[in-house]
Amino acid sequence: MPALPDDPIGLYVHWPFCKSKCPYCDFNSHVRQGVDHAAWRDALLRELEHAARQAGPRRLHSIFFGGGTPSLMEPETAAAVIEAAKTHWPGEADLEITLEANPTSVEAGKFAAFAAAGVNRVSLGVQSLRPGALGFLGRQHDAAQALAAVELAAKHFPRFSFDLIYARPGQTVADWRAELAEALPYTNGHMSLYQLTIEPGTAFHTDHRLGRFEMPDEDLATAFFEETQALLEAHGMPAYEVSNHARPGEESRHNLVYWRYRDYAGIGPGAHGRLTMGGRKHAQRRYRLPEKWLETVGGQGHATEEETPLDDQIQRDERVMMGLRLSEGVSADGLEEGRVVRLLDEGYLIRRDGRIVATEAGRLRLNSVIDFLLA
Repeated sequence: MPALPDDPIGLYVHWPFCKSKCPYCDFNSHVRQGVDHAAWRDALLRELEHAARQAGPRRLHSIFFGGGTPSLMEPETAAAVIEAAKTHWPGEADLEITLEANPTSVEAGKFAAFAAAGVNRVSLGVQSLRPGALGFLGRQHDAAQALAAVELAAKHFPRFSFDLIYARPGQTVADWRAELAEALPYTNGHMSLYQLTIEPGTAFHTDHRLGRFEMPDEDLATAFFEETQALLEAHGMPAYEVSNHARPGEESRHNLVYWRYRDYAGIGPGAHGRLTMGGRKHAQRRYRLPEKWLETVGGQGHATEEETPLDDQIQRDERVMMGLRLSEGVSADGLEEGRVVRLLDEGYLIRRDGRIVATEAGRLRLNSVIDFLLA
């Protein structure tokens, strides 16, 4: 179905630079000694202009500055991108503009400037409140800095969230329960809680293969997950997505664009996008390497490495892969009914309001559930 001229759109802006590379991170992030902020600002604006021409008239639903570490960019860059985006696409009344930040003192001190630039929500990479865990995870802040940054965020932004990583080597469920209880009073409605995973290409992947640490077994990982769900539900912040918890109305509107399989444009190195053009959704991907991206934008106004029209089956598969992560579930249209019924019978899915929804057992095995549905 063609996108209507006023269909809402999300905008993802990738800032690829970090002070250091965390050992668990497989995102497109890079450490550089110097960054020409003016050149990067101009390039982001040029690629945004190209994306706006492709997308056509839309309503702007959300902007998300991700990374990397976007709080390392100059606030003037964020302000310029926000202003340009709202010029290309009229913003919705409740336009959400999120910036990812690290809770170091230098970056946290820029919160006032980012708020003045138009950012109205921050997502803080706290990751842990335990000194040993912060060192293991390669973080450059301590727990006191992290909580101070959260308190500062509350002063400058009407909405904020922070991340924690659990199911770490050597961690017990009791340890996690205590850490989470310490963190919960600092929330204002949203938390992202991720089980540590070992991703190919990361330093942790090498260390784990060399036997330098052991991960929790499946039973312990399940216990961590179940305890997390119970504690957050008791706190009035149930999971609306596998790893994201919020009070009703405090969900990340931008991330819901992805999970509900709506259109979004992506600018910056390695950024992905899903845009409906000419009646068909297209997948887009920009060049990953920062220098290659910057050079290509300078030469042709954008750095699209790949743009692919998606057929109906691929769109169905992507819609299910994203939508089953949500507590609201996803439509079963296009799925083989026999496979759906089998997962219903086995307790991995339920039907609710005409949609299929993963149960807790299903969320614990979500990749297998999705693979079975789409086979």
